[in-house]
Formats: sequence, structure tokens, C-alpha cells
Amino acid sequence: MIPEDKNKMNFSDKGNTPKKGPKFSIYWFYGILAVVLLTYPMFGKMGPDAYQTTELEFRNEMLAKGDVARLLFIKNKDVVRVFIHPEAIEKEFYKKKFKNTLTADKVKNNPLFQFEVTDWESFNGRLEKFYLEKGIAEIPAKVDTEGEMFGPILNILFSVLFIVFAWMILMRKMGGGAGGGAGGPGGIFSIGKSRAQLFDKDLKVNITFSDVAGLDEAKVEVMEIVDFLKNPKKYTALGGKIPKGALLVGPPGTGKTLLAKAMAGEAKVPFFSLSGSDFVEMFVGVGASRVRDLFKQAREKAPCIIFIDEIDAIGRARGRNAIMSNDERENTLNQLLVEMDGFGGDTGIIILAATNRPDVLDSALLRPGRFDRQISIDKPDLKGREAIFKVHLGPIKIADNLDIFKLAEQTSGFAGADIANVCNEAALIAARKGKDCVEFIDFQDAIDRVIGGLEKKNKIISPEEKEVIAYHEAGHAICGWFLEHAYPLLKVTIVPRGTAALGYAQYTPKEQYLYTIEQLMDQICMTLGGRAAEDIFFGKISTGAANDLQQITRMAYSMVTVYGMNDKIGNVSFYDPSQENSFTKPFSEETGKLIDEEVRKLIQQAYERTIQLLTEKKKEVEILAKELLDKEVLHKSDVEELIGKRPFVEKLHEIQGPDDVPTVAEVTETTPVAEEVTNPDSENSTQA
Repeated sequence: MIPEDKNKMNFSDKGNTPKKGPKFSIYWFYGILAVVLLTYPMFGKMGPDAYQTTELEFRNEMLAKGDVARLLFIKNKDVVRVFIHPEAIEKEFYKKKFKNTLTADKVKNNPLFQFEVTDWESFNGRLEKFYLEKGIAEIPAKVDTEGEMFGPILNILFSVLFIVFAWMILMRKMGGGAGGGAGGPGGIFSIGKSRAQLFDKDLKVNITFSDVAGLDEAKVEVMEIVDFLKNPKKYTALGGKIPKGALLVGPPGTGKTLLAKAMAGEAKVPFFSLSGSDFVEMFVGVGASRVRDLFKQAREKAPCIIFIDEIDAIGRARGRNAIMSNDERENTLNQLLVEMDGFGGDTGIIILAATNRPDVLDSALLRPGRFDRQISIDKPDLKGREAIFKVHLGPIKIADNLDIFKLAEQTSGFAGADIANVCNEAALIAARKGKDCVEFIDFQDAIDRVIGGLEKKNKIISPEEKEVIAYHEAGHAICGWFLEHAYPLLKVTIVPRGTAALGYAQYTPKEQYLYTIEQLMDQICMTLGGRAAEDIFFGKISTGAANDLQQITRMAYSMVTVYGMNDKIGNVSFYDPSQENSFTKPFSEETGKLIDEEVRKLIQQAYERTIQLLTEKKKEVEILAKELLDKEVLHKSDVEELIGKRPFVEKLHEIQGPDDVPTVAEVTETTPVAEEVTNPDSENSTQA
């Protein structure tokens, strides 16, 4: 069970949840200012609170009855405002208009009515004519203006200010997504700036070399580079030069980025970290500009380290394929080559890069002077896996009798990321079962889940299909049991897992790097054991061997076309690691036909041998199949009780024990079979 972190806040307790107040932002100010600017013109046009009337109603209902005290004409707005005598508000006309809400003070100081006219001269003429017709004394009138001087100027000024502030906000938003890097917040004009993250005395990495296990040789190489930067005189005193770059090469999940993080944590110099895709942008010339800016920052911080993860994003070989060429990416690569080792070569800047595709990198990038060292980080061997388990089991509460060496044996072919996943899954499984600690059985369940997927106990399988699956897996198990060079059986099960596997046999692959013809033929026979068992016991075959056929076909073609393990084809390899001839075959049509014939002949020989073996061991196959139908899962100890011990000595522990130092040899890639998967419904494979 994973121990609970006491430093973390318990958000399930609502009473202890801290209350967060509203955060003030500069955008609040921008929003308030925008509202004021937008509403100001409306407020500027509003005058006193006056009832809208007409000129006709004014003359007949107010002026003719002697209720008007004085008039105010707003010249720039062509509006006449009417002031009424306070005592006139008692009349029914005004009570009906204002519903008894008028007071004498309000009427005395404010215009009660207003109406629009075309111009003052014509209105004044009509007013004088009305006075004469009705015999009314002339009413005092005044002509005035409102906001004539500052209104238009303020409207224009506020409109311009609003546009300026809107532009500033837009630029700020664009700056957050387009540019910026180690040098500052960035903006639309800093899109060509480097995006590298700088780790120095202010921002540190907590990972050290003690957190990296199973990569002893690679750690020595990287630690030497760190020591170069810490004690340069130790090496320059003998005439040596500091390496300019190191390339970490290895499959995914083996710890390349982790090793770089540890290097950043150990080095006492500035460390720039970025990805190869950070140089890529939709704008032309941005990649090269970011490379220049990155090295400009690095020169200011020298001595320092630059780490470029997934460098194949910009480092692909130039001119290999004219159709797939990319001028922008090639310009970025050219600038990187010049900065790493050009006329203005820098001292004190070490380039560290990582990739799992070294075959696609440009040769100019790999030459000494740019990347002086290529550090190979392969999948860990038995001793390396054991060390990795110890690191990842540190924070996990495990049982006292847990055998870490057995876990390392059962995870052959696992990378460091896979082992970390197994440890986490085991802790989750143990917690789900309510255990106080993680036991060995939990790790086995976790390995099964990583290999085959989630267990599907409720998957409905007919008894006829289940019987076919049982005999199929029993055929694999018996072939692996009685073939000398086959991998030792670990477990066989007919429990469905994931979306593909209806059953599988798990083996313990040997730690080896070279394979003979006899060993590969035994692997092919073991893989064909399921198809052969169906043929022998049911007289018909199913689609359950789809994955098996994929594996043996790949292995047989490798034996004939890559490893030169065929007499008629000879000692010839058609394998092209650089893939320069991807559109043309490196052999004639006649040779291609011969290759197909030899592959079919090889597979047919292996199948006949498998049929013969399973026919001789028919009784043992039936015993295992019936036991599988009863128990669904059989381990190595169960098989030994049913059919006896394996007649061959397993030399795994004699070759390499937990304290031995493994010897690694670089050989041509092989494709050993680690496990077979029975799946009548799909051709997907699951391999350890």
C-alpha cells in the first residue's frame, strides 16, 4: 500500500478547506475602463429628467392656461425645455401625467417638459404669433448650449484610448501563446526567442544519479561530463579537451530523459532543457532564430549544458527523400550545426541530446566535434532490472519475504518505465484487496496486467471455445517443456485478458544476445505448438494462432534475409538499417521467389517437427488441457507435479546470478519470442 503523504492537504474535509478570496488582476482594471469608455457617450447625451411632450400640447395645455414660468432653448441640441409654476401642479393635467409624484421644489428648479424643434428662429416666430392670437404676456426665454466645447473632443479621445487598450490586451494574450522563453515573458515580437527552460541556482531539479538505476555504464559517461565542468583543470592539464556533446540513444522508456534530469540535478552549472519540437513553428525562419537565441543565452551562462530531448524532430537527414524534404526544418538543422561546431565555435557549452531514432539523424550531426560521444542506453539486463526494482520499491510498503530477484527474472524485456508501471500497479492491486503490504502475488498480477491487459473474468466464452483455448495453450506449454532451446515455462492460463488475449503462456527468456539456428528453430516450434495441438486433437484449426503465425513469419524471414541462415540464399543480408532503398528491393524477383519458398519450407519443417513432438506427448497435452479447464491457471510447479520436471537443465542462474556483472555484446537485432497469445478474434499480439 502506498503511504499517505502527510504534507498534502485533505480536501475531503470541507471544514478545513481554505477559503480563497477573489484575486485582483490587471484585467479587472481593463474591464472597468472599457465599460466607462463605452457608456460615457450615452451619459454625455443625457440631460435633466424631463417629460417628453409636443409643441402643440405645450401651447394648448400649458402656455394658453398660464402655467409656464420660463423657457430654455438648448441651441446645439434643438431642444426646448419648459419650466412650470409650482402652484400649477395641482391641476388634473399634471397629476395625470406624473401620477401625483411632483413636489413644488422639484418643479421650481427643474424643467418639467421638453420637446424638439427644428431651430430657434422659426420656433420663436411661431411663439410670438401665438402670443398675439391668444393675448398672452410674453414668457421669459433663454438660449443656452450643453457640452459644446469638450463633448466631441472627449468622445474622440476616449475612443482612441479604448482602441489602444484593446490592442495592448490583444498583444499580451498573443505573447502568452506565441513566444517567450528563458529570457522573459515574451510577446508577439519574441516568437523567435528560445523556449528553453533554465535550471540554475534559482530553479533546481531534485533528481540525482542515485535515482537512476540499471544504467551504470551510461551514468559513468554522463558523470564524467559533469566532472569536466566542475574540475576542468583536471583534464586540460593533460592536454585533453572537454567533449562538445553527447547523444543518448536507446528504446523508449529506458531512462534517457531521466538520466538528463539527474545530470541537471548533479551539475553545479546552468542547465537549459527543451524539446526538438520547440524549434518548430508555422512561421518561416523561427526555428533558426530560436537556435541562435538559445546559444546566445548559453554563452552568457557558460559554462553550461544544453539538453535537447527528441532531437530527431529537427535532426533528420537532409536530402534523403526529395518528396518529404522540409526547407524550414533543414534551415533549423543547419543553424544548429553551425552553432555546435562552426567558425564561431563556443567553449564551455556542452550539448546533450536524446533520441530513440538514431538511424534517421543526419551524419553531419553525429560526427565528432558535435556529438563526440554516443551513449547507448539499452533495456536493462537481469542485474539492472533488479536495481531498478529496488529504486521504485523504495516508497512502497512491501512484504518482508518479497524476492526482488524473481521479479527481475519474470520481467525480461521490460524497460525502466515498464518496471515503474508494474510497481505502481502492484501497489494499487494490494490496496484494492485491503492488504497492509504489497506481496509477491500482487506483483505477478501486475505483470500479467501489463503484459496481457485487464483480466476479463466475466467474458462469456462457450465450452467448445474454452476447450480449444485450453488445448492450444497446452500445446505451447508442452513444446516449451520438451524442447531444449525453448524458454523455461513460467505460467500458462486461459483467463481472458485485455481486448485481444483469450489465453497465453508466459516464459522466462534467457539473458543472451546471440542465437543459433537450433535455438531459433525451437522457438518457432514452440510458437507453432498451439496450431499443431488444435490440428491433432480437433482435426481442424482456428483463428487463435494469428499472433503465432505473425511471430514465426517475421522470425523465419529474418533468418533467411537478415542473418544468412539458409543454404540456398547464402551468407547474404538484405537488411537496410538506413532505409535508403525504401522504394526498391535489394534483390531480384527470382531471389524474392526463392526467399518465399525457403521461408515456407523452413516453417513447414518446424510444423512437422511440432506435430511429431505433440503426437508423442499426446498424453501430457491432455493432462495439462484438462487441468487448465479445471483451474484456468497453471504455474511451473503445477506442471512439474502433473508431468514431471523439465528434462533439461535451466542454466539461467548459473550464467548470471544476482551479484554477477553482465557482459554486453553489440549484435545484430534479433526477434526472440517471449510469449504466445491465443486470440480467435483478433490478430493483435501481446509480448513481454
